[in-house]
Order: sequence, then C-alpha cells, then structure tokens
Amino acid sequence: MKIVCIGGGPAGLYLAILARLRSDGRDEVVVAERNPPGEASGFAVTLGEDILDELYRTDPVGADGVRAAAHVWGDQVVEVAGETVHLGGRYGYSIGRARLLEALTVRARQVGVDLRFDTEAAPDGDLAADPLTADADVVVAADGINSAVRDARTAEFGTRLTHGTNRYAWFGTSKTFEAFTFAFERTEAGWIWFHAYPAADCLSTCIVECGPRTWTGLGLDSMPADEGMRLLESVFARSLTGHSLIAPPGTGPAPWLEFREVRNTSWRSGHVVLAGDAAHTTHFAIGSGTVLAVADAIVLAEELYPDGTTGRTADVDAALAGYDARRRTAMAPTQDMARRSMRWFEEVPQRLEGADAIDFSWSLLDRRGDQGPLHRRLHEATQIEPVRRVRRRLTSARRVRRALRRGEIDPIGVLTGRR
Repeated sequence: MKIVCIGGGPAGLYLAILARLRSDGRDEVVVAERNPPGEASGFAVTLGEDILDELYRTDPVGADGVRAAAHVWGDQVVEVAGETVHLGGRYGYSIGRARLLEALTVRARQVGVDLRFDTEAAPDGDLAADPLTADADVVVAADGINSAVRDARTAEFGTRLTHGTNRYAWFGTSKTFEAFTFAFERTEAGWIWFHAYPAADCLSTCIVECGPRTWTGLGLDSMPADEGMRLLESVFARSLTGHSLIAPPGTGPAPWLEFREVRNTSWRSGHVVLAGDAAHTTHFAIGSGTVLAVADAIVLAEELYPDGTTGRTADVDAALAGYDARRRTAMAPTQDMARRSMRWFEEVPQRLEGADAIDFSWSLLDRRGDQGPLHRRLHEATQIEPVRRVRRRLTSARRVRRALRRGEIDPIGVLTGRR
C-alpha cells in the first residue's frame, strides 16, 4: 500500500511513523512538505498527560524524543491588573513547535518514511494530476487550515468556516514563564490580555488577544508591527517585567487574526481523508490543536492496521470509513467545548466589570461548565499559601505517578533527564 501525507506537521508525520511501524516497514509512506526542513511557524504548543500516554503506547521510542524536548509548567495563574490569583492543581507540558517537528522528523527517518521537503503536492488540489499522489492508495490531507486538498472538495467534505470576533496575535517573549499565565490589563481603549507559557529555555509563547473595539482603539489595526509590539510591551510591563516581545520566526511581522473554526460533515472523500487543522480547528484557549492532530493520526493508523505491527492491512475503504466515523464523533463535543471557551473570552470586558479577581478567575476556570461547588471552595482556599503548597505536592505526585505508569521514568521514580 502507498500512503501519501500532504503536510509535514504533527498529523502527517505521526501518521507516517505509525504506518511504517504497523506495516512492519512494508508499506511505502511519503510525506510531502512544502517548507524546507527545520522551518516552523510559531513558538510552542501545549501537550497534556493523555496525549503523552498515547505517544508512549503507540511508539515509546518516538515518545521519548518528544518528552525530552518538552518543558513542564507546574501551575496556572491569572493576573488581573497586577493582582495574582492561583488556579491550583494544574500542570501541563509545552514544546517548541520546531523542536516537536524535529523530534518527529528524526523518528520518521529512523523508521524509513520517505520525507520530501520543499515539495508542494497537488497545490491546486488535483491529486490525479500530480505523479506523487496519482497512484496513492490513501492520501492524507494534513496541509493545515488553508488546505488546498480540502478546498478543492468543499462540497464533498461539507466544509464550514465560522469566525470569532476577537483579534489575536502570536508572539514570543524573552521572559520564561514558569506557570501558564493569563494576564489581563485595562487600557484607555478597553481590556486586553495574553496567554503565556514556556517554549524553551529563556523563551515563552505569548498570545495577545482583545476585542475589536480595543484593537482599533489602541491603533493596532493600522500601527506598524514593531510599533505595535512596543505598545504591547508597555501595556503588559507588569507581567513581562521588562522583557521584550518577539515576532514569530519565519512569518515576518506578527499578523493579527480572527479565529477561524473549521468543521466538516465528512472527513473522507474516496481514498482521501482530512487530518489535523484541515479537518478541524479548536480555539487556542483550550490548547488542543496539536493533541487532536496526533489523535487523528493514531486513529487512522489503527483503522488501517487493526492488528498492530503484524503488517496486515485492513480493507482500505472500511478503514477510512471507520476513521471518519470515530474521529468526527469524538471531535464534535471537543469543538463545542472550544467554542464555549472562545465565546467566554469574547465576553471578557463584560465579565471583568464589577468582578473581583478571584471571582473572575473562577469564571475563567469554569468557562466550559465542568466545575462544581466543591471546586469553587477549593479555588478560594488555593489563594492561601499553605493550601497552595499542599496542592503543588499532590499535583507533583500525580504527575510522577502518570509518568511511571507509562514508562517515562525509571522504577525508583527518578526523572530520566527530564525538565
């Protein structure tokens, strides 16, 4: 069987790795990526325990490479005009996007994936006209939110695009945030805020967001990019503590965007399937884009190779139908949750009026509606330092237990070179 993955992001690379492993090296697997090797936009993405469990379950060797490049953030805090509120009991992982792609690329080479960089397969979406895809048994369109393959078949996939109202831009900063930080500041034009988390040593990701009135009121809609970054540095001076903002690598000036939600009523058209952002997007506030892309790859590999690494291939038509059904069913509630989170951030100015920092932070924590009265009382207690210390110890123990269970740490519980 020949599989061609269009797009060398997490979905395309991880599907290619698993296809080679599960076919026992028999199947031809090609990844076509239009960018040169090592080029990646953005700074860092977030990972959670569930996806690390899945990485170790499906490819322990590759998972070690990803985990070794990741950073742990051990807390979440909310800063409202300089007042800090601790969310408590929360931790996660972040990894520079370039480091993630490097780890996946190294693993793909190890297992024999045919990697073709600087190659734009079927740029107009015409797969039959491109020699690379013309004889493929399966084509995986993992070419991002602006997928040419999907856009050439919008009627078949039932593609729907909707837009959020807030404006946002991705930056880096020279400040290393030890905690995942939400910082809200009031300006003469209204409220503006950022989401920040570590990306690498001495570097963090910083996503700045605001409503359209604040965006235009501050002049960010017309201001030169460098001038806009300097303005934002002054607005967030308390949280950045004198550190600078950095424009994303490889993209020039940081663009201001409106979030675009992608949904498709089918992820499969003939022998072509969608994966990653080509199939679905979720608002960055829930930090699940990379996680969901990898989950797509895992399910598709399981459907194509149901007997693990025996090399036996399933009926392709049934496999693609199974992938479509499983992943669309799983994604629907996730996208609904992400949409609720997006709407919450669109209502930040109203939510902040008259609210104290602890109440507002609770609203942020419960923006998906999954917290109960006990969680509320625990949230209030977490603002007391001794309670915070206890919660941090319990959280750390929980993290070590998960890592031990999946084989990430050695039997005596010593982290194997991880940060």
